[in-house]
Amino acid sequence: MKLYKFSLLMVVLGSSVLAQTQKFTMAEAVNGLRTNLAVKNISQFSWSADSKSYIQAVKGGYLMTDLKTNKQDTLVSLTQLNKSFSDAKLKAVPQIKFISGSNGYFNANNKMFWIEKSGNDWKIKTSVALDGEASNMKMFGDNQTFAFTVKNNLYVSKNGKTVAVTNDSDENIINGGATVHRNEFGIDTGIFPAPNSEAVAFYRMDQTMVADYPVIDWSVTPAVNHNIKYPMAGQKSHEVTLGVYNVKNQSTTFLNIEGEKDQYLTAVTWSPDSKYIFVGVLNRGQNHVKMNQYDAATGNLVKTLFEEASDKYVEPQHPLTFFPNSNTDFIWQSQRTGYNHLFHYSLEKGLVAQITKGDWLVTDILGFNEKKKEIYFTSTKETPLEKHLYKINWTNFKMQRMDDASGVHTGILSSDGNYLYDTYTNAGTPRSVNIINTNTAKSTNILTAENTLKNYQRPEIKNVELKADDGTPLYGKIILPTDFDAGKKYPVIVYLYNGPHLQLVTNTFPASGNLWYEYMAQNGYIIFTMDGRGSANRGMKFEQAVFRNLGTTEMNDQMKGVDYLKSLPYVDAQRMGIHGWSFGGFMTTSFMLRKPDVFKVGVAGGPVIDWKMYEIMYGERYMDTPEENPLGYAAANLLDKVQNLKGKLLMIHGAQDDVVVWQHSIKFIKSAVDNGVQLDYFVYPGHPHNVIGKDRVHLMQKVTDYFDQYLKK
Repeated sequence: MKLYKFSLLMVVLGSSVLAQTQKFTMAEAVNGLRTNLAVKNISQFSWSADSKSYIQAVKGGYLMTDLKTNKQDTLVSLTQLNKSFSDAKLKAVPQIKFISGSNGYFNANNKMFWIEKSGNDWKIKTSVALDGEASNMKMFGDNQTFAFTVKNNLYVSKNGKTVAVTNDSDENIINGGATVHRNEFGIDTGIFPAPNSEAVAFYRMDQTMVADYPVIDWSVTPAVNHNIKYPMAGQKSHEVTLGVYNVKNQSTTFLNIEGEKDQYLTAVTWSPDSKYIFVGVLNRGQNHVKMNQYDAATGNLVKTLFEEASDKYVEPQHPLTFFPNSNTDFIWQSQRTGYNHLFHYSLEKGLVAQITKGDWLVTDILGFNEKKKEIYFTSTKETPLEKHLYKINWTNFKMQRMDDASGVHTGILSSDGNYLYDTYTNAGTPRSVNIINTNTAKSTNILTAENTLKNYQRPEIKNVELKADDGTPLYGKIILPTDFDAGKKYPVIVYLYNGPHLQLVTNTFPASGNLWYEYMAQNGYIIFTMDGRGSANRGMKFEQAVFRNLGTTEMNDQMKGVDYLKSLPYVDAQRMGIHGWSFGGFMTTSFMLRKPDVFKVGVAGGPVIDWKMYEIMYGERYMDTPEENPLGYAAANLLDKVQNLKGKLLMIHGAQDDVVVWQHSIKFIKSAVDNGVQLDYFVYPGHPHNVIGKDRVHLMQKVTDYFDQYLKK
């Protein structure tokens, strides 16, 4: 989902740190962890093709490290590359995909380059010129053929020859684009190469029937309108089909997918033998999905493998994962038991077994060790606040944790399954990177990052566990002022998101999760944040508690946090503020209007004001359509509640926001004017749903000043 693109990602499991004297500047508080305070990391890590070495990018080139000897050698340098360039020398090392220790390819200067090692140098083997507007690049498995889009059409290039796969003149018919279904359902590409590299499947999205929505560019005079297609809840949605282009005979066949024209096509997967394509066909109501098998050559339906249905919604997020060297057996990730788990299916036998079980989630499949019949994955098995690395035998289901440190771990498995790249952080560990031998479980550290915040004045952070009204545990944190005195009373800012697909409270570094909150703690504020029901990584019951009533259950849970804060003798209940972006902006505004006596000040960034004006895919999943759920939409609609405002409210919105469109705030302002209600408003020029760099520093200074104005004595 996209509502959290600007989220401040507040994450935690804290511990006291000895206070130093240095304070954060606003620039450091907002951008420091991306700039001068960035924690050291290993750049562009990858395993060598033979799994005997690993590759990393360094200044001026790439290094290869032998796993057995730890010997490091320069794999390729910028100087070596530029020897082969007759013009347009490279200014920096490009991101190279290495096919082997002596071959690779990269994209630079509007060209695709294939390079090959020749003696002590690297030579350009071949190159293909690209259109300057080429995007959505996707390399095929042969590492020679690739597909890309130019505007709304798809192209395939092989052996230096580029062919136009589609030629739609209407820009609202998009072929191969990554924006299908507005990137819901785990969709991050519209191009799906066949394993044998002889064909490619692609999304064709026809959005001509979707109403135009104006997004105005105010940076030029006169301002210029750019129409986008924005399908709002209950209105017409786009129609998607799947084409299959045969590279050899240059012909295209479309899959014969039956059902509603505006249904969703998800989890697109090729069979390893490239004969079949599997598609999750999800109805627009998002409560019934069919996993269908299609013949790639004819486009005809072979059979429906299985179906999943729910009285609320089903949300397929992952393609099929076939077992090594099998054309028939695969893993399907499903939340049918209430938590995302791995299910073994066979094209011949159907469901074979549920591989993982328990009140925890599998969050990612990392790969296989075929010889030992092991699957590697990450999960929340230990605690919802952390992620760890595991392996499980897919025949006897014996499971083993691979790491031994608390925190949030991510992993990259070597192709043979013998080595696991493990990088993690926790409240006291900025970053640790290790190579785990999966056969012996021996771990070798290759990076322990220095604490870049060690010279700064740091706050004390306490973990908080509360109970929802149904007894569900709710995890939060409280950040105390750096000069904390239990005998004093302090103003509080509650930061919240509390929407689907985002978790604020996890055990990562820094324990605060964001240095702006530490900046505020340095300036006399208490900060509190908590994940209420509706947020991520707690299972379907936790997430679906908000179904058809966005804003209500979430507010009830957040009030548990408010009650906790009021119980603390050092909290000034008369000086409480609330702050959030996107879904958090919706929650902030909801609190200021639906519970107007709780917070003195609110700052709402990019808020959803009326869910009828939000996109179909997200909005209808959690709210159904406005026609099906008029009471839910009415309760969440904030336009008719403006007159309830008692405190001070600053609303912030990006003029070119195409995720939560500016009209939400514009209509809210009109409603405030019509009702004689005073509020403060700040608009910034910008296209995305987030603001970065200096603009973000300026924006957060505005937020800070607003809280200072009304919460400081």
